[in-house]
Amino acid sequence: MSFSKVYSAQPLGIGARIIDVETDISKKTLHAFAIVGLPDKAVEESRDRVSAAIKNSGFTSPKAHNQKIVISLAPADLKKEGPLFDVAIAMSYLLAAGDISFEPSGKLFFGELSLDGTLRPIRGTLVLAVEAKKRGITDIFLPYENAREAAVIDGVRIFPARHLKEIISHLDTSPFSSSRLRGGLFLSLLPQEKTELSSFEKIADARVDFSDIKGQAAAKRGLLIAAAGGHNILLYGPPGTGKTMLARAFAGILPPLSFDEALEVSGIHSIAGTLREDILMVPPFRAPHHTASYVSLVGGGAIPRPGEITLAHRGVLFADEFPEFERRVIEALRQPLEDKVISVSRVKSSAVFPADFILVAAMNPCPCGNAGSSKKQCVCSGGDLVRYQRKISGPIMDRIDVWVQVGDVSYEDLAKQQDEKSETDLFREQVASARAIQRKRFMKEKISDNTGKKTRASFLNSAMSAHDISELVLAARVKQLLSASAERMQLSARGYHKVIKLARTIADLSGDESIDEKHILEALQYRQR
Repeated sequence: MSFSKVYSAQPLGIGARIIDVETDISKKTLHAFAIVGLPDKAVEESRDRVSAAIKNSGFTSPKAHNQKIVISLAPADLKKEGPLFDVAIAMSYLLAAGDISFEPSGKLFFGELSLDGTLRPIRGTLVLAVEAKKRGITDIFLPYENAREAAVIDGVRIFPARHLKEIISHLDTSPFSSSRLRGGLFLSLLPQEKTELSSFEKIADARVDFSDIKGQAAAKRGLLIAAAGGHNILLYGPPGTGKTMLARAFAGILPPLSFDEALEVSGIHSIAGTLREDILMVPPFRAPHHTASYVSLVGGGAIPRPGEITLAHRGVLFADEFPEFERRVIEALRQPLEDKVISVSRVKSSAVFPADFILVAAMNPCPCGNAGSSKKQCVCSGGDLVRYQRKISGPIMDRIDVWVQVGDVSYEDLAKQQDEKSETDLFREQVASARAIQRKRFMKEKISDNTGKKTRASFLNSAMSAHDISELVLAARVKQLLSASAERMQLSARGYHKVIKLARTIADLSGDESIDEKHILEALQYRQR
């Protein structure tokens, strides 16, 4: 045989694509080894890694003969990146050269090869396994370190290997395999046991409990409402008043992810190389520094990759010192805050990444931070104040649902003994109860044509459409109060709707069936003034 085809895969956006790895060998010609199919530098260098790995696994190196070797990675118009094709290229060459024999259909190979044939781990294993299952792949051969992550997926057998020789020994049916494998025979690989996840009721590790934060009842109430309805919130006040602690405690009151959500979020983090466990069961908390670049936050590159906005999907994006972010970075939040996706377009390709997160921003009231403080005097000029506040544009302000002032804490409050009862546990229960009410309300929205199951992009009040809002029944006195307040505060149409959404969340926290005047009044006090 001088031709062979095996299968590999490559992450693409937040998904994956099956790649055909074809090998053609022409004998009695000058030596040449070419990889075609838009390979990047790491893929081109596979020629040397694969040749050395094959030689050190007991087979003749591809460079030892006068032959022309062409490795084609199809589809040819898709840019191939990274070293994950090494194992597939090695297996395809050995099959085409007649050194081994096996049936490649239904099998997927990926992993980086060391020069001695050892398999190194790669990124994006979870999304590759998901795509393999969709395409009817039954067996996946991959590095040992990636096995548990891939074994989360049902319906696919995962075969972890530490060395190329182990894969060859498992698959090769030729009569000469035992003599070629340097170091003797290897036992057949055993499928990885399914990764059992202890429970999807796992809660976030609340390193900061709300009970640890003295005072700030108004800020805690605002964060509770934001968590219950998925609303964006901004905390503003002098430095040292607990804004950062409040934001970090906020992550601990969010409900755990469902299995489908956990799979989606874990796939994103697997591609980005930030997955530190088998699967993420709690909402992610991302806190980029205010010096973060535009691309690192939004995502991008020649081949678009997810940024911090997408890594915070289904979780929290914490922007501390919000006005200190680059203006372009702040303005880039407009689309994801409204549409819950971020569209990244480049010359060579484009991608749409999910970005359904809760924005928790924190800022000082002025450059020196002391405006409004009862303990220190502000030294900023009027021009300084205007320039500082103009760093956040009107459209961004309008997209933030809850504005909460975090004032100075009295020394008497700081000296008080901490309450033994966890406020975080109490808030978490209230959030779960309010979200259950929302899910029940919106379950009637849309019915999938394929499964008949009721589906909706989000069951949170913050995601209500104009049609959803129009279906809410408001009493005449409530409408009158809302209209008069909106006119007096000069709310935009978006701001008007956000007040209703926020009032609906406040009512859900209270267990009230309908929105009352008190809910509207509380929602109005959280609007930016």
